[in-house]
Amino acid sequence: MAGQKIRVLICDDSIVIRRLITDVLKTDAEIEVVGTAVNGKNALDKLPMLKPDVMTLDVEMPVMDGLQTLVEVRKLNKKLPIIMFSTLTERGAGATLDALERGASDYVTKPANVGSVSESMEAVRSQLIPKIKSLTGRAPMPPRRARPAFGGEPPAGAPAPGGPSGPVTAGTPTGKVDVVAIGISTGGPDALTTVIPSLPGNFPVPIVITQHMPPVFTQLFAQRLDGKSALHVVEASQGELLTPGKVLIAPGDWHMRFKRGAQGVQAVLDQGPQENYCRPAVDPMFRSVAEIYGGNVLSVIMTGMGQDGHRGAEPIIRAGGRLIVQDEGSSVVWGMPGAAVAAGLPCDLIPLSGLGEAITSRTVSGRGATSRSGRA
Repeated sequence: MAGQKIRVLICDDSIVIRRLITDVLKTDAEIEVVGTAVNGKNALDKLPMLKPDVMTLDVEMPVMDGLQTLVEVRKLNKKLPIIMFSTLTERGAGATLDALERGASDYVTKPANVGSVSESMEAVRSQLIPKIKSLTGRAPMPPRRARPAFGGEPPAGAPAPGGPSGPVTAGTPTGKVDVVAIGISTGGPDALTTVIPSLPGNFPVPIVITQHMPPVFTQLFAQRLDGKSALHVVEASQGELLTPGKVLIAPGDWHMRFKRGAQGVQAVLDQGPQENYCRPAVDPMFRSVAEIYGGNVLSVIMTGMGQDGHRGAEPIIRAGGRLIVQDEGSSVVWGMPGAAVAAGLPCDLIPLSGLGEAITSRTVSGRGATSRSGRA
């Protein structure tokens, strides 16, 4: 598709939103709006003729809503990137999570309490255009450098050596894991729903996760994941203790860091500046676990657009911790994991289907058997 414009079909019952999205996308020379639809049935009728590369889909519409439309589109086309448009409400978040479980590629939240048309357009532009380009393979990737694997030889599919500098030097492995830290973005809800429920209930260490998500979404997602897992999954709260078998998800719009107190390691939430255009961001979480746990960290970078995570993983690796990176074939977007590979970080490339087993085996190794249950 190089050299051709990215063809977008917009499906929304609101003429205001259709016009807003159209005007936003017209500002980018690489994107062309090839059509609009007022509901899901209308969109299904237009798909064969317009042959879009990407589809935006409103959640709530008359005649045929977004969820129904998504199911029908997936019967016809399994791979068409579909970006849901959602309201930043509990109902909107719930419907969006349902859509992601049914095969939606990503989502954008509609502007709320924005003072002007120009501000509304910027709010949509900053979310939508990067996601369209990432999902269609148009997002720029950083220059690639050599990446040694922890086992010595690069795994199959490793990039060719190159770039201005060598890879990050790994410290002497500590041989112990006291915490698992996961960074993830686009495609994350579906990927985490595969990985976290695959972990045993007697998992011996805490797990901390930064998933790029807005407020409301993270709480609902944690609740859903908790219901599907043997582990206890919660949206992190200020001062919450990290304990074996507990999974903490950073709340939307809050960075998650940690401190060691009298009772143990606790979550510290803050609304400091965005990093990598994100809050929560993976880099501050990774840096913080490196400060608290040194090299006794298993870091994991999974599917997601952008480059968040690889810089924060560097101090973990230098301290002797390890890094697992989700492979390109199983990633919805290989931005974050690809950036770690391009940066030359020593890592193990593992497909989504093998991540649960890999996390478990690397964590349990060297710790001995444990029988402690993840739930009270």
